[in-house]
Amino acid sequence: MFVDSHCHLDRVDLTPYAGDFRQMLARATEAGVQHMLCVCIDLAHYEAMRRLVSAYPNISVSVGVHPSERCDDEPSVEDLARLGADPAVVAIGETGLDYHYNVGDLDWQRQRFRAHIEAARRVGKPLIIHTRDARDDTIRIMRDAGADTAGGVMHCFTETWEMAKQALDLGFYISFSGILTFKNAEPLRQVARSVPLERLLIETDSPYLAPVPHRGKKNEPRFVAHVAEQLAALRGLSVAEIAELTTENFSRLFTGAGTLAMPAS
Repeated sequence: MFVDSHCHLDRVDLTPYAGDFRQMLARATEAGVQHMLCVCIDLAHYEAMRRLVSAYPNISVSVGVHPSERCDDEPSVEDLARLGADPAVVAIGETGLDYHYNVGDLDWQRQRFRAHIEAARRVGKPLIIHTRDARDDTIRIMRDAGADTAGGVMHCFTETWEMAKQALDLGFYISFSGILTFKNAEPLRQVARSVPLERLLIETDSPYLAPVPHRGKKNEPRFVAHVAEQLAALRGLSVAEIAELTTENFSRLFTGAGTLAMPAS
């Protein structure tokens, strides 16, 4: 059983399924994906996303604003905490810092990140953290704002072992995406060999970053199996073992070690 720990189901291309969301989910189930976390990146589309997945107990949701999203009204701690208090919401994010596509004065990103951390602390739910070209500031803010008291995951991790170790020391999990399968990703594969097994997660980040052999195509949850296969090869484990341990890790982090909801047979 695989868990896709980070996907954007409201943005997945349904063209191959004639626009049928259920059919896309059925294909994921056939591929062994039994649970998905549908991650919010902006509040403007949050309610529509919630409605889309609300009928499926095997889909969890998060609430947050991506660091690269521009907003007319910045989300307040109160806004995020109010939405995050919903029992259907299992995490706050994705949030973090992205200096790759953003230039100039980025203090608005740092303030937004701090607001998400405080909201997560208030509602007692983990954080989903995105970081790109912002290693030092990401870790510094996590430390200063008390992200360790909320916990969470460094999603779609592409950074160094040094940064991974700093995040692990703060109690965070490390999630790997299809990037792990890319030809030029050997430094990242080296990091994946070193992360403790009890802190590993797998994801697709659908519809982005499709893994080999689907690179260049639109991504979807059923492709998470390829990430598991790569991770299994790197760690000298079977795919079934990777599936089991990453499912247990997801359950521990996002559902308090509770039983994951499964699709009806």
